[in-house]
Amino acid sequence: MNATKTDRVIAEEILRIMREKGMTLATAESCTSGRIVASLTSVDGASEYVRGGLAAYQNDVKIKLLGVPESVIHDMGVVSEPVVRQMVRGACELLGSDYAIASTGYTGTGGDGKASGTVWIGWGCVDDIHSVCLHDNRGRETNTAAAAERAISEFLEYLKTKYETR
Repeated sequence: MNATKTDRVIAEEILRIMREKGMTLATAESCTSGRIVASLTSVDGASEYVRGGLAAYQNDVKIKLLGVPESVIHDMGVVSEPVVRQMVRGACELLGSDYAIASTGYTGTGGDGKASGTVWIGWGCVDDIHSVCLHDNRGRETNTAAAAERAISEFLEYLKTKYETR
């Protein structure tokens, strides 16, 4: 699970902004299995802002540690916007971070009536969460890498919009 050159470039930019603002970040990952936090920590200095990451692969971990309501998983499915949004919120609260990035999806075989390559990613802070659903089925490893890269890219754009004038 090596970070790509693109991942490292994005991680450097996130590091610069987070260092400048004195903010912290956590991850809550299901389908990306730690690839997001691995990408972020692939650059020197990441320990200044990355609080940690939780690989919440099983539903009971999402429920117990991240506060995802069991009823939401039952009614909407684990691969859904309400789940990823609560994962962002839960990661901020659990790990004491200002921001979080989260993922839930099917990078391999699909389920719950959703196709392989269906991934929800979320990012933001407790009171400002953004999310997007990806539909890209190019195989498990490629789907996972693409979801992780998109997650950190979206988070970087969020930070730029929030903190930098263009």
